[in-house]
Amino acid sequence: MKWKHIALCVVSIWMMGCGGGVDQPASTQLDGGELVVDLDGEFIKKSLLDSHVAGVDENTTVYGQMAYKIPYTTTDEEGNEVEVSGYMVVPKGLPQELVDAKGYSIVSDDHGTIFSNSEAMTVIASTTNTPSGSSIIFTSLGGFVTLQPDYIGFGDSVGHYHPFVMKKSLANATVDFIKAAKEFALKNDINLNGQLFITGYSEGGYAALATMQKIEQEQLDMPVSLAIPMAGPYDLNLTAFGVLAEPTLGEPSFMADVAYAYAKAYDREYSEIVNEPYASRLPSLFDGSKSMEEIDTELTTKTTGDDGLFASAFVYDFVNNPDNWFRQAMVENSVHTWGPKTPIELLHCKGDEVIPYGMSEWTKGYLEAYGATHVELLPVEETLGIPTQLGHSECGVYAYGLASHIFADVRKSTIGY
Repeated sequence: MKWKHIALCVVSIWMMGCGGGVDQPASTQLDGGELVVDLDGEFIKKSLLDSHVAGVDENTTVYGQMAYKIPYTTTDEEGNEVEVSGYMVVPKGLPQELVDAKGYSIVSDDHGTIFSNSEAMTVIASTTNTPSGSSIIFTSLGGFVTLQPDYIGFGDSVGHYHPFVMKKSLANATVDFIKAAKEFALKNDINLNGQLFITGYSEGGYAALATMQKIEQEQLDMPVSLAIPMAGPYDLNLTAFGVLAEPTLGEPSFMADVAYAYAKAYDREYSEIVNEPYASRLPSLFDGSKSMEEIDTELTTKTTGDDGLFASAFVYDFVNNPDNWFRQAMVENSVHTWGPKTPIELLHCKGDEVIPYGMSEWTKGYLEAYGATHVELLPVEETLGIPTQLGHSECGVYAYGLASHIFADVRKSTIGY
């Protein structure tokens, strides 16, 4: 398989939309959801060709998309029901006899960190009718049904705080959306074949592994053929120790969001964790109205100290007190200390400067120590034959392309197409 060829194609796709001036589909209410994108394969293919996407030519099969916003209910950290939303993308243009005979396989894709509600998948689709990078990869090129929960705090639940890297809420939102999507498909004559893959990148990689843990430990009737978590902070305690030991923060928005979410969930004062004037700003910074860049401009990049982001007393107690509440919360929300029965393939770039490659090595070792029998770790650059190491943001596009082709190989060997 020409992995480098695949990677070039995916990078080009990831950086493009399907062009401006796309008409919205007529508002169509279905049983349990709403049609928000209706594009045929020729339109998407023309957009790819016009953008000179490497690896796409006149002979490339490109499927269209019928995408739906599906409202559903999930449960937050406090055990409260929350009305949320998710994005379901169905390929358009597969031979009907194939769909009737074989049905569609699902890829559940947990997206990476976002801060602005305008970045939520259902919001993007409802306002622009533009497919996202991952749905082009999984649906238009791969022929999979793609599921993307907005997560609590975005889409229909924008008024609720986002439980950033908190495994219970992220796993609940993902599992409940898979259930809601299957119910929607049944009501609206979308033929699913029962095959389910789970993936996600960065926060989404963490969410994907948290979802697998929930499915297996709660013995849910939701068999998964293969899970591919990508570049996630699976051991949050190790991550926190590493970040708080550094003198500066590259993008302070990420750790400030952790402080905000965990203070909300664990009923702590913001000022206990974060210094003023930053503590008082947290609710307005993370209300879904601001981008990462806008948030970063209102924070300091200094990690701790009187003029740093985190209070010195908080950092000292975290480092030196095993009973520190935040340290215990990090351990409680980590997702690496269990033994999955489902095959797991971890994808990570060796050049990742945000979540080091060693995190996936560490996680693989722990999963196996807890009894996992099928865990692989694929370094993305080596697998794709890329001669240079890739950073966290650069890596995502390559990792998604690789995941899609691994899923396609499994589908071919099991479903037959």
